[in-house]
Amino acid sequence: MSLMRQPIRVRRPGRLLAEAAALVIAVVVAFPLYWMVLSAFKPAGEIQSTEAKPWTLSPSLDSFRRVFQQEEFGTYFLNSLIVAGTVVVASALIAFLAATAVTRFRFKFRTTLLIMFLVAQMVPVEALTIPLFFLMRDFGQLNTLGSLILPHIAFSLPFAIWMLRGFVKAVPEALEEAAYIDGASRSRFLWQILFPLVFPGLVATSVFSFISTWNDFLFAKSFIISDTSQSTLPMALLVFFKPDENDWGGIMAASTVMTVPVLVFFVLVQRRLVSGLGGAVKD
Repeated sequence: MSLMRQPIRVRRPGRLLAEAAALVIAVVVAFPLYWMVLSAFKPAGEIQSTEAKPWTLSPSLDSFRRVFQQEEFGTYFLNSLIVAGTVVVASALIAFLAATAVTRFRFKFRTTLLIMFLVAQMVPVEALTIPLFFLMRDFGQLNTLGSLILPHIAFSLPFAIWMLRGFVKAVPEALEEAAYIDGASRSRFLWQILFPLVFPGLVATSVFSFISTWNDFLFAKSFIISDTSQSTLPMALLVFFKPDENDWGGIMAASTVMTVPVLVFFVLVQRRLVSGLGGAVKD
């Protein structure tokens, strides 16, 4: 019996070049993270050495001990979780309701409102820090977590609303009419039918909100002036910056600890995130 010949797959040069470029980009992106974790485990002598090596034969946990021995490190970590969690939940719910309103309803200045969402993305955060400082002072929110939560919600909403608008628009109006015919109220359609359908988009927007809030240093430094018990985790890095010599091991260890919750969040939502970003690109 003659065996059937299987076709030999030949990769095109263009595809090989694209894969090689993707590999190089991945290495370039991942190398700073690798160096951060490596420096966190290096002993002080190797960190201060003039001959930097991309490995260590004597890993140490001294840098992590110095990080966790800070008196208020646990408070900073808890404050960051509270601020980031509140911003993610609040911005997702508000953006979902707003996106539904601008997509399903026709009202005056609707197009103008959508354009303003885009314009809001063009304003740099640094330009609004001083006006926000005076606004928080007038409302008595300085040195409170509210001074961090409210601005981050405001900055997260335009992008979230614009992105969720595509997901809400993709749900056919015939589905909404069929739900009303079956006796469903508007609120029931909103939360039991529409909300699960656009949930991947909510996850995608929540990731961006979580990262920007978790890594925020500008607002934490500007609005938390005297009450350090209200500070967030990025402020813990300032302890390791000293006038005479910076504690680079402590800085890298604290940065590694800060990265862990972001990685955990990505692992938990990765499936929904891929489908959400795919839906946004398709829209």
